[in-house]
Amino acid sequence: MNKIIVIVLIICLIQSGMTAVSRTMPGMESGRADIKKWISGHFAKGKLPPFSFVYGGKNSDSFIRKWGFRAEKLKPRDNGSEESLYIYTDQQSGLVVKCLVTSFIDFPAVEWVLKFSNTSEKNTPIIEKANVIDYSFGSDYKGNFILHHAKGSNAERSDFQPVDEKLEIGKPVYMTPVGGRSSDNTAFPFFNLEMPNHQGVMIAVGWTGKWYANLAQTDQKSVELKSGMEKLKLTLFPKEEIRTPKICLLFWKGEDRMTGHNQFRQFVLVHHTRQINGMHTELPFSTFLAREGPPPCNEHTCSTESFSKAMINRHKQFGIVPDVFWLDAGWYACNGSWPNVGNWSPNTENFPNGFKPVTDAAHQVGAKFLLWFEPERVTRGTLFASQDPEWLIKLPGNSNFLFNLGNEMARIWLTDYISDFLKKEGIDCYRQDFNFDPMPYWEANDKPDRSGISEIRHIEGLYAFWDTLLERFPNLLIDNCASGGRRIDLETISRSSPLWRTDYQYGEPDGAQCHTYGLNFYLPLHGTGNFTISPYHFRSDMSASMVINWDINSREHSQSELQKYFSEFKILRPYYYGDYYPLTSKDQMTSDNVWLAYQQNRTENGDGIIMAFRRKTCAYESVIVKLRGIDPKLSYELTDEDTQTKTVVLGERLISGYELTQKNKPGSLLIWYKKSSL
Repeated sequence: MNKIIVIVLIICLIQSGMTAVSRTMPGMESGRADIKKWISGHFAKGKLPPFSFVYGGKNSDSFIRKWGFRAEKLKPRDNGSEESLYIYTDQQSGLVVKCLVTSFIDFPAVEWVLKFSNTSEKNTPIIEKANVIDYSFGSDYKGNFILHHAKGSNAERSDFQPVDEKLEIGKPVYMTPVGGRSSDNTAFPFFNLEMPNHQGVMIAVGWTGKWYANLAQTDQKSVELKSGMEKLKLTLFPKEEIRTPKICLLFWKGEDRMTGHNQFRQFVLVHHTRQINGMHTELPFSTFLAREGPPPCNEHTCSTESFSKAMINRHKQFGIVPDVFWLDAGWYACNGSWPNVGNWSPNTENFPNGFKPVTDAAHQVGAKFLLWFEPERVTRGTLFASQDPEWLIKLPGNSNFLFNLGNEMARIWLTDYISDFLKKEGIDCYRQDFNFDPMPYWEANDKPDRSGISEIRHIEGLYAFWDTLLERFPNLLIDNCASGGRRIDLETISRSSPLWRTDYQYGEPDGAQCHTYGLNFYLPLHGTGNFTISPYHFRSDMSASMVINWDINSREHSQSELQKYFSEFKILRPYYYGDYYPLTSKDQMTSDNVWLAYQQNRTENGDGIIMAFRRKTCAYESVIVKLRGIDPKLSYELTDEDTQTKTVVLGERLISGYELTQKNKPGSLLIWYKKSSL
């Protein structure tokens, strides 16, 4: 009898322990109650939270349930969310871990960020391996777990190319950007874990540095995710506090994984897009005031006040005033070469009166004005290089210095400097570029037992810098550029938009098609440049934003033709805020011998567009596409933009397979569709 009791007690203890350490989602229903249940099941006294870290050589799983715990309800940042603070305290060492959790009323989403605080008078033991998420996603069904993710940006045609990987036990997938910029080349911090039984979770990382994510299938019904900052191993000084990356989860159920992608796109629009007057910003249609001139001109080094004003008035004369006039690199004193950065005042030879006459001219015709900066990179011999030497991080033999936003005095000075400039010169859109890898600088600046602190402080400083600009200028739009799209993550898109998503060959249309195809899985808001006036090029570059570089004084194109493209962009733009569906395979999408097509659908309007491209060596005049978001019982009127041919087609046929035909190569199709009363 005693043996039986002992066995029962052992079984109970094992079951209790298994329950306590389980991080499996209790259900995948998409309702609000499910998210509340999930939070209460993981952030409570005695519960193992969905994060972990190693402290003094011990994993937090072994001690955090013994720490002090309390919860606070906070005032939400908007009407569609709720925020709570969960605080874990080690009474012995004084370390406090604060977890700020945000849930959403209108989406099945939750996100959190950690802060580690030392409340004692002495250094803490070493904190390392901080997994902001350490969680097992479970399914009640056996089947395939597929990770849908994307390549980062490396100025290639394959930038943001989709990747689908079937997970296998014993073969984890590890993702991290190649350097210190969050979407640089080898990884993109947005992905979708598709699970069996038509469900899954969209995952986003908010960290503008070297994050990582490791996904490992542990058995036939579960996948473990660990993610955080890749290089962190440090002690905290007395009264010191640091933050971690942010993690966002959006749970979905639906016909296929595009349900998750489209829910996430709408979630981004509502909760992670710059709000102006209570509405998410509509990305602009912009015009370069100038670009390169005859040698030795490069970028905008030969731009002048008189030329800029003349171009603005010329656009007004031709009836093609854009949302924004755009002046990129080279407007400052740079010795004739735009990469010489650090003198952030107008070149007085070209702009003797500053920018105010130019911005006034833009405002008078009803447009805004964008100006390019790169304040974090400083070259030798410039104004910023002559500031306090403690404000710069230097590497031996390198003439590029890193302006240290982790230095509070440096950040405050920069914030005031840029704020005064924007106000004085009448700048509406602040474009911030970042053209080198900061990781070597951060690592060189770290002291023993402080690995990662320079990265943390710099990124905290970047967010504080941008947040202050947005507070001081409520209507300001920030364009986030980093050698193109190498700094795109959940935190940056919440404050800015990538209006120039890649530095891949300017104006190459097939690459632009690939970039739109890949980025649209995750983000509704991004843009690129258009350099050639033709239907094929314009449609290839079409997305939620565009900056054009046209020679409007050329006789090659009429004013009415230019006006038509301006008008067409503004008609097309709203569709890119709707649902997205790829219509052709990602396989060989970078090749010249394929069709590429996608669909933008507005469910609430019952309409949408099809963009299709037959590339220059594609042997096939036709391709079969299957539309999505269509009611099979309704009829739809389709209009070919080029021929203005109208066709009424039953929704069932559009879903089962519809043939697109283009005899020209390269050639494009723009087809509008809407519900028909016939």
